[in-house]
Amino acid sequence: MSDAYRDSPPLTVEQRTVVMQPAVARVLVTAGAGAGKTHTLIRRLDRLVGEENLGAGEILVLTFSRAAVRELKNRLSQYGEAARFVRVRTFDSWALEVLTQVDAMGEWGTKSFEARIVAAKDAVDSGKSDELYERGLRHVVIDEVQDLVGARRDLVEALLDRYDCGFTVVGDSAQSIYGFTVRDPKERPRETNRFFDWLRGTFGEDLTELSLTENFRVRAVEAGVAIGFGPRLRKLSESGNAGGEELYDDLRTALDGVLDFGDLDALAADALTSFDGTAAILCRTNGQAMLISEQLHAIGVRHRLQRSAQDRAVPAWLGILMAQWAPSTISREKFDELLARSDTDQLWRFLRRTASGRGPDRLLELSQVRRAIAAGRLPDELTAQPSAKLVVSSFHRAKGLEFDRVIVLDPGPIREGRNGDERDAAEEARLLYVGMTRPRRELYRLDGTALRFVKVDKRTNRWSRPGYKGWMRMGLELRGEDVLTQYPAGTVDFLADATELQDYLATAIRPGDAVELERLYQVPIGLLESPPYLLLHQGRPIGTASDTFRQDLYQHLKNSKNYIPQNFPARISKIYVDVVETVAGNTAAGVRTGLNEHGVWLAPRLVGLSTFIWDKKEDDVQAQ
Repeated sequence: MSDAYRDSPPLTVEQRTVVMQPAVARVLVTAGAGAGKTHTLIRRLDRLVGEENLGAGEILVLTFSRAAVRELKNRLSQYGEAARFVRVRTFDSWALEVLTQVDAMGEWGTKSFEARIVAAKDAVDSGKSDELYERGLRHVVIDEVQDLVGARRDLVEALLDRYDCGFTVVGDSAQSIYGFTVRDPKERPRETNRFFDWLRGTFGEDLTELSLTENFRVRAVEAGVAIGFGPRLRKLSESGNAGGEELYDDLRTALDGVLDFGDLDALAADALTSFDGTAAILCRTNGQAMLISEQLHAIGVRHRLQRSAQDRAVPAWLGILMAQWAPSTISREKFDELLARSDTDQLWRFLRRTASGRGPDRLLELSQVRRAIAAGRLPDELTAQPSAKLVVSSFHRAKGLEFDRVIVLDPGPIREGRNGDERDAAEEARLLYVGMTRPRRELYRLDGTALRFVKVDKRTNRWSRPGYKGWMRMGLELRGEDVLTQYPAGTVDFLADATELQDYLATAIRPGDAVELERLYQVPIGLLESPPYLLLHQGRPIGTASDTFRQDLYQHLKNSKNYIPQNFPARISKIYVDVVETVAGNTAAGVRTGLNEHGVWLAPRLVGLSTFIWDKKEDDVQAQ
């Protein structure tokens, strides 16, 4: 074993078999939950470069999320000796890379994720990408292939079919939980795990199938009650999902057998805050996760609500730095002086990469950084959510994560139905399995009876609070895009000293702080939108609701085709600050207000399933 792997666990026989496959091999690896998949892939990549003599540029690693890319890169830099420069990409970033090289004038950055995936598949099929990959691609590694559905599956099949290269693809049909992304419900059962069938049908005897069966995550028996369901779930996928309801019920029975965490009260608050490890409360939906988050705020428990993989926030320190330095370039020495942090080497390297790395190593082009902020191109290492002792998440967003303690919100019997939505029992079983296999030490159950019936508003695709009558509107989800960022706070809908307000955002507001939206006028100014709303922190205006939120609020309140909303909530509460983030807006507005010439400033990013507070009717006021 080389020095790089001295502190990492030794390879098992199964793992070594995967690692030692030749570069030309076509390998499908079934890796169960907690089976050391990432560790095995790092060693596999290192061997491909170090012993099979592949260049780092001849290997392409594809995975689903930026978080997975970040983990693989970190692990490669820590343990991978020869393979530390291997290309690791999300499907979206790789598709964009292909498209910009085959058609640099295509303005691909403005296209949707789905459009880029489809266009990249067409580029591969038509041979337009041959100049890039026909000779320069010798091995492809793909993680979590059970989640390949729709356009992404088409893209990967086109890639592996066209280029004569080896591959190592890793997945687990027991954890296939993204069938819901297929729009046609009737197509979902057929699409789920379809990629496995394609591999076997296309490569036949040339396909080497291997398994990683040993679990390294679970450190206590009670945390592993769901692990044994993996083989049954894989057989379920192979049998066309027959028997899914029985398996779901068996998983719920296993969940019923673990300790009940009880109510989220003062006693629970003490248990959550005193725990010495990492913990998560996992829910069937993100709507339920927001309600759990609301309850935790009420009992004073600090936590982090897990964002989606596409939801990124630029850290406040970058905006503060750029506000302090007016020139378009900054030296490394000045960068270190202004930040005064221990990790400036790493941050400088990420930002240099963002600014294309041109020019002297000791200078950074802030104009390039500003463009990267505006285009959402900052490295994932800079935009990742900060670590937290307690995370609240949906099952989907917890995929690939692990915690010392996991509390699973019971999703209830499948036969109850969920607001008329069609749910496939097999997919529900796989989803519950994913949630129940996240813990290392402790697994608890939390009763979810009162939290099952939040629903998605189909007009806005936001979670909402339904009333007991169909026309009632009780609250709507708040998101990252719901604060106006094009102009600095204090310049639109209310006037304030913009510089002083930026200082307030930087020093007085913390993640988890409660905020409130207050209606500015009763009557909308424009068509198809609500009136303006001010964002208040402890009664002080710190921002303005964005056009996106005002338009969605209007649509949410429009409860029939011909109905025109006349009444809008006076206040909207139970909203929280996710983070204070750096945003890029109108450069001239920043100069006019005396902030900076870079066109960046701070703004609060919101999260929560809000509650509407309506004007009191005149009869109610007289009665008081």
